[in-house]
Amino acid sequence: GNKTNPIGTGPYKLARWAKGDRVELVRNPTYWGPKPAIDRVTFRFIADPSAAAAAVMAGDVDAFPLFPAPETLDQFRADKRFHVQIGTTSGKTIMSLNNARKPFDDIRVRRALAYAIDRKALVDALGSYGTPIGSHFVPGDAGHVDLTGAYPCDPAKAKAQLKEAGIKPGFTMTISLPPPSYARRGGEVIAAMLAEVGITAKLAPIEWAQWLDVVFKQSDFDATIISHVEPGDIGIYARDKYYFNYHNADFDALYKKYAETNDPAERLKLAGDLQRKLSADEPNVFLFALAKVGVWNSKLRGLW
Repeated sequence: GNKTNPIGTGPYKLARWAKGDRVELVRNPTYWGPKPAIDRVTFRFIADPSAAAAAVMAGDVDAFPLFPAPETLDQFRADKRFHVQIGTTSGKTIMSLNNARKPFDDIRVRRALAYAIDRKALVDALGSYGTPIGSHFVPGDAGHVDLTGAYPCDPAKAKAQLKEAGIKPGFTMTISLPPPSYARRGGEVIAAMLAEVGITAKLAPIEWAQWLDVVFKQSDFDATIISHVEPGDIGIYARDKYYFNYHNADFDALYKKYAETNDPAERLKLAGDLQRKLSADEPNVFLFALAKVGVWNSKLRGLW
């Protein structure tokens, strides 16, 4: 069917798909537009960060636009054969919390988690690529307000909030971790930070299919680390049904006004109000804007 053997009208056509390994495209001779310069393209899937780095270093792949091994970048920078490019994305990397599940329905617990996590140290531990955020906007978004100071890393404050909420030291929660290294590695860093305030975080690495089914569809989770990469998607917090189960009438009303206004100045003002409201409620722990790290053969031109 079209899923496994797609037929399109683009500049390339599918030559071969080896599931989990590669997709090969060849130039489409009947393409209506200008003929592409490259006659054959192979997309490789390499999930393991060290294998990805080795494949680029050996020249097995010419480019890795979403490079997963930032700790190897100095090696690539020192080698004239390669070009290293650091860009930004619209990815809001967050520790999503299940607001419908106890004790995450208690704002004091959500705030405690925010106070327990040192965003700057987290970004540094992940190779210093990324920018701390304090709400569901990234610095490049129109109307972005810097709210990273709302929850400075403060273990004493985190402990006090937990105590007030009746959470005893040794409280255990599970963090579901999808495959990207920001989630798997980030989870380990965050677990260590939570341990400092008396929370035991069990890490549950899962594959994407499982994440989409169990976390996203069924909302069967405590917490998860995920980057929401769609630009301007603050409206997810106003949805009736969405996996982290945030429901707030004031936010919904604000979002309705924001969605309905065409006045640019009013829109920017409301964008700020929405960000501040989310920061105050902290339905999810806002972590950092995801960087885009690319490594490719220095002879290649035109990759963005």
